Amino acid sequence: MKPEGKEPSHFQGVILGLFISALLLTIIQGRLRNEWGPGFLTLRVTVNSPAEAQAAPEAAASIQAFLEASKVFLNPRCVNCHPKGDAPLQGDQSRTHAMRVRRGPEGLGVSGLWCSTCHQAANLPGEHLPPGAPGWQLPTQDMPMVFENRTPRELCLQFKDPAQNGGRTPEEVLDHVQTAPLVLWGWDPGEGRAPVPVPHPVFVKHMTDWVKKGAVCPQ
Repeated sequence: MKPEGKEPSHFQGVILGLFISALLLTIIQGRLRNEWGPGFLTLRVTVNSPAEAQAAPEAAASIQAFLEASKVFLNPRCVNCHPKGDAPLQGDQSRTHAMRVRRGPEGLGVSGLWCSTCHQAANLPGEHLPPGAPGWQLPTQDMPMVFENRTPRELCLQFKDPAQNGGRTPEEVLDHVQTAPLVLWGWDPGEGRAPVPVPHPVFVKHMTDWVKKGAVCPQ
């Protein structure tokens, strides 16, 4: 026989269960803190330092600068001398060079078809006659510096890798694109050829921003 009196209500049972659960949780947390230290079960929020906060827009500016500069590298005036194969390209359509010209180990052509046979130290006068600049050649066979069909990211990584860029630092790459005669030829390619559409000073500014802001590569 049950003692007289009211039985505990369902609501009171729920309250009692919650109280017991909270008590057990408190005991467990206390033991874990003792065993694992005061930081256990503590929510941690990471806040960027002022230096990190400043670096983010610098990196974004570096990436954007290279994306603009890559429009020059991917222009036919540059791509044609930086092919993925051993044959130079020619024309705005980047078609394979006539006469079966080949790169050769040093980028100077092969016996009987040396680059310097047709390409002198300056453009020959007349429309579509052989162009020229001091030191006319392709990159060497063991370091071809391919531009053809490259993405901006692939180009960027290539420019930062001394094993692929002729042993240059990003600063030396910048100096090369400012002063190298073969680079400057792209803006003065001779009669019948379209020059690189981005003005050279603008291109140099993009490359300078890329280097000075961290030489960061696009994703």
